[in-house]
Amino acid sequence: MNLRQSDIFRTSKLEEADGPGLNPTANRTMGDIIAARFSRRSFLSGSMATVAIAATVSPIAMLAADRARAGSGSAFDFPEVEAGVDADHHVAEGYDADVLLRWGDKLFADAPDFDPENQSEAAQQRQFGYNNDFVGFIPLEGATDRGLLVVNHEYTNEHLMFPGIVTVADGKIKVADATEDRVNIEMAAHGGTIVEIRKADGKWQPVLDGKLNRRITAKTQMQLSGPVAGHDRVKTSEDPSGSKVFGTINNCAGGVTPWGTYIMAEENIHGYFTGELPEGHAEAGNYKRLGVPAGDYQWGRFHKRFDVSQEPNEPNRFGWVVEVDVMDPNSVPKKRTALGRFKHEGAESVVAKDGRVVFYLGDDERFDYVYKFVTARAFDPANRAANMDLLDEGTLYVARFEVDGSLTWLPLVHGQGPLTQANGFASQADVLIEARRAADLLEATPMDRPEDIQPNPKTGRAYVMLTNNTKRTEPDAANPRAGNAFGHVIEILEAGEDFTATTGKWEILLQCGDPAVAEVGATFSTETTRNGWFGMPDNAAIDADGRLWISTDGNSMADTGRTDGLWAVDIDGPARGTSRLFYRVPVGAEMCGPCPTGDMTTMFVAVQHPGDGGDDWEGHGRPSYYEDLSTRWPDFNDRMPVRPAVVAITRQGGGRIG
Repeated sequence: MNLRQSDIFRTSKLEEADGPGLNPTANRTMGDIIAARFSRRSFLSGSMATVAIAATVSPIAMLAADRARAGSGSAFDFPEVEAGVDADHHVAEGYDADVLLRWGDKLFADAPDFDPENQSEAAQQRQFGYNNDFVGFIPLEGATDRGLLVVNHEYTNEHLMFPGIVTVADGKIKVADATEDRVNIEMAAHGGTIVEIRKADGKWQPVLDGKLNRRITAKTQMQLSGPVAGHDRVKTSEDPSGSKVFGTINNCAGGVTPWGTYIMAEENIHGYFTGELPEGHAEAGNYKRLGVPAGDYQWGRFHKRFDVSQEPNEPNRFGWVVEVDVMDPNSVPKKRTALGRFKHEGAESVVAKDGRVVFYLGDDERFDYVYKFVTARAFDPANRAANMDLLDEGTLYVARFEVDGSLTWLPLVHGQGPLTQANGFASQADVLIEARRAADLLEATPMDRPEDIQPNPKTGRAYVMLTNNTKRTEPDAANPRAGNAFGHVIEILEAGEDFTATTGKWEILLQCGDPAVAEVGATFSTETTRNGWFGMPDNAAIDADGRLWISTDGNSMADTGRTDGLWAVDIDGPARGTSRLFYRVPVGAEMCGPCPTGDMTTMFVAVQHPGDGGDDWEGHGRPSYYEDLSTRWPDFNDRMPVRPAVVAITRQGGGRIG
């Protein structure tokens, strides 16, 4: 049988189950704006050519060319990997890709060895969690060969984790009912990992006696801080104070702050809740806007806080940005409510010219928005303690992309514009709890699934990953067919190259997909090879040299003829828009991370849900996904393609990456 995982189980990323949460507003879409920006005549005469010209001679592109050294070519010189699909991972020639940590690996000297046949909640709490997404590296005492690896564990695939729960009889699929033990293991596999790592003989290794090693799970005690803390809408029977929350869930991308704390962004929270709100409940509209409850997980059967009929305020306690002090393993993580509540895809930051810190935030759903948060106070590099509550005060903005290529950042501030009592916002807490509805009223621009957003401190620019939007119905210059299946990348230039600016310019850096298919309208440079193009941009990184790296989520044999991977993209000079494949993942996996070290000698990447999906491909004989883990591959415990893993990529013989 050749069965697709998505035919049977919840999709591998919960944003695909977002029907109830679709933005209902009539705000102008990005397609509407781009179509207006170019004349109908020029669009009809060749939208692909129009966009290609715009991408190469726009003001931002010309500025990029000015920044580049005269006559310079690509900023990257590694030999390109061949795109394709198989059961292994591949890295550019001359580099090593070493598995550093896999699901179930020990994080403490006294942790039990991984045994997929006899897993327990207690064991999982001492082991590396499941589906690793964001990866960050925080050097210890300024060292380049020693530091803390911080990793988000986004969600769990129960059919891959638990042998024997899926059976096939007479062509019918049956999944064993959830049990309390299994649910508790899943909850322990969520959250994040903080683990010390060191480089020895050129290879990174976990330090199992590291004093700062820590697991954060869906049961870890946390604190609500900022404007929403203590509000009636976050009070529950278990927490009448409205300040204490247990756990964090669906931590997708994240960030590391300039003061060395770890950011965990809560994304698709809707799938964890079951039950029904009482008739006429005040939160009904709020929850509908986020698709709550979706019921993808059955945690509510055993933990009443995930059943909205029993704890109707609990969903308001999730969907935030979480900050963790990694230097204190006993610290209580804080949910920083000033940054708003939505389906957060990361929170990457940059120090602005005046010392304030700016965080860029994507709301990962079709037709939702791009945000940024500007702290009220400046960062103090000489006093870490003074920075520890910077994220409790500041201004949250949402983006409107204007027809003329300008950008306006609209403040989500109670009492300003439509954000008033008359529209249901009695306080700033209400604005932040319902950030999506506030952005609707401000007429922000609905986007094609905004995911990671990376600021470039060297240029004053930022890069927005827009993964796809197959529900877009009207083709235009930015999305030249009905259904934007391959996504695009937008480049923002803040006014005065100041990240705190409330205006700026925007341009399309890349329109993704296969350039050989004219109908796709991809705008990669003509120097991009058949291996270099990609679809579905997801995470990104700016390295110490100001270069852009992009990882993907959604490439497959059926859709693009290649797995997901990590691509290096030129953003300056004559090579602008050229992409090159550096690393690719095994079949079924998603590429996450990426994280270059400050000295550029290592690139950490996360390989998420390898082996997921049910598609065989000709000649490779991959087993069907529903087979027991122990029989999926004979060398299961030693093979990365079946266990989510963090991989450390280094140049053979030492040296800089790229």
